[in-house]
Amino acid sequence: MTPAVVAVIGSLLTLIGIVFTARATTKAAQATARANEAAAQAQAEPSQRAADLAAFKTIREDMQHEIDELRTETRSLRSLVRAFASYVHALTGQMREQGIEPPAPPDRIDEYNRTGV
Repeated sequence: MTPAVVAVIGSLLTLIGIVFTARATTKAAQATARANEAAAQAQAEPSQRAADLAAFKTIREDMQHEIDELRTETRSLRSLVRAFASYVHALTGQMREQGIEPPAPPDRIDEYNRTGV
């Protein structure tokens, strides 16, 4: 082989080697980037979970506060209705003692007296 042919073959083999090296380097860089992204997500997950937990606790505390307020309001309204029913019962008794027949109660009250609901 002549030195020129050897030089051309050597250059061609060098070029092929460079192409394979470039491809391998690109693939390695892509694999490294994917690994770095996965590592970043893995590191971010605990902090995201902590943020989610804090948000959940805040929402839960707000909901619990609303539930407590509703319970207090319900107890107050029940007490008021019972006091009012007792008062109306006493007035109805006084009317009957005086010979006055009180008007019939509304349908909803009659239904409650019959069913308890």
